[in-house]
Amino acid sequence: MSALIVTAEFGAEDFAWLDGLRSLYYPPERNQVPAHLTLFHALPPSAEPEARARLAAAAKAPAPRATIAGLMDLGGGVALRVVSDDLDAIRADLADALHGLLGARDAGGWRPHVTIQNKVAPKESRALIATFAAEFAPRPLAIYGLGLYRYLGGPWQKLALHLFRGRR
Repeated sequence: MSALIVTAEFGAEDFAWLDGLRSLYYPPERNQVPAHLTLFHALPPSAEPEARARLAAAAKAPAPRATIAGLMDLGGGVALRVVSDDLDAIRADLADALHGLLGARDAGGWRPHVTIQNKVAPKESRALIATFAAEFAPRPLAIYGLGLYRYLGGPWQKLALHLFRGRR
């Protein structure tokens, strides 16, 4: 069994926009998953029942407000920085509840972002940052649910989707 991944799921329009950017700028041979906002990168497979229950409980709340607030230089890639006090609180509550199950990457803090380019030469990523910076303006980001996936060595298998209250 492989590790579990927890994501914040986007509204349809934002997903289409973000996934379109990812399709344009992410190296095609490495682009095995759609645009996503990872809350946890690697929960142990044994945590699946608990993760399902905790995500379902967290999704009983209204959808978190979020904003795409800036650009992030990943060195060999570019991401859009996400700011959301609501989503920060949801993740903090989940991290507290899942304490002892989190690996170093997930326990060491969280920088919410959506990667649209990765694993490219720094020169290429700097050029994309410059292009985006010339036109960038913050914009709201619709978050409609929490997703649970299984890592399959590249692609992900969707296990569950928990919609926030009031979402269909």
